[in-house]
Amino acid sequence: MKTYTCQCGSRLHFENSLCVSCGHELGFLPDRRTLSALEPAGEGLWRATADGALYRKCRNYTEHHVCNWMVPEADNHAYCFSCRLSEIIPDLGNPNNLKLWGLIEQAKRRLLYSLMWLELPIVNREQNPQFGLAFHLMEDQGYSEFAQEQVPQNQVFTGHTNGVITLNIAEADPVARELTRAHMGESYRTLLGHFRHESGHYYWDVLVKNSPRIEAFRQLFGDERIGYSDVMQGYYMNGPVANWQTNWISGYASAHSWEDWAETWAHYLHMIDSMETARDYGFDLGDKTLHVANRQQFHAEYLSSISINELVNEWSNFTVALNDVNRSMGLPDAYPFVLTDVIIEKLAFVHDVVINKGQ
Repeated sequence: MKTYTCQCGSRLHFENSLCVSCGHELGFLPDRRTLSALEPAGEGLWRATADGALYRKCRNYTEHHVCNWMVPEADNHAYCFSCRLSEIIPDLGNPNNLKLWGLIEQAKRRLLYSLMWLELPIVNREQNPQFGLAFHLMEDQGYSEFAQEQVPQNQVFTGHTNGVITLNIAEADPVARELTRAHMGESYRTLLGHFRHESGHYYWDVLVKNSPRIEAFRQLFGDERIGYSDVMQGYYMNGPVANWQTNWISGYASAHSWEDWAETWAHYLHMIDSMETARDYGFDLGDKTLHVANRQQFHAEYLSSISINELVNEWSNFTVALNDVNRSMGLPDAYPFVLTDVIIEKLAFVHDVVINKGQ
């Protein structure tokens, strides 16, 4: 994630809606993929100083203050590109839901930022009513998995089906999420991680499922035709396979080839977004093989010019430093993963799919 620069010269961050230095209101321009200061232009329009074009604020910006994305003047939608992908949102009559929903939408926009820069296809339900991408952000009715209760009725499970990514809004509650992480024996659980993982399922359908790559996928990740429900039930009863760390990025990845792909896909997005952030701040990651200038955008064209081994080498240097910084603060390791040769080979497969869009 890169930072941006206000017209006054101050550094701006992706989620900002106001420059604290000069007082200008800000908006993210999805058609330009940049954050810009705004000048009022009358009749609900704003002129972006970044390009001089006219925009409207997303309705969720003006009404709920949970968004900072803009809608181009010629676009007749009331909601921005990101918000109109959310087909279902929680009941905002509950004030706590508004807070949780805002955090979820923030994480979703970070996912979309990466997908747009990678030039991955984002087809909505208007364009493809059967398999287009959509988000259902929902709350449990009654008891919840987050209360460690078994409630088969009216319970929302995070997952993906035919382009629809469902997320239980309790994931946005840090206490509930941490309790669930500990209960499930996971080393990592975040909102952004959920979105990246579930987007992996979506892109498996779009880029791998019916592509010439399917046999190579099965050789690396396993045969997805093996019964998913039975395998997953066994995982939840017995846990991950023994010594899973050798071949899988997480214990959950060992459950089924679909989950292995989604976990590896999510990890790839973690890598490129985090390294883009480090480069933007001018970090010297100790590997001179990439010869990357500071503030390098990790977009599709750039990624096509480098190998997965170059990425992994730089990533390894960065995560060692990142973990040491956390230990200096008395915090757990920010990166509790180990990349083996097998896992790197799977990341190479993802890298190739992203670059070539499954062709």
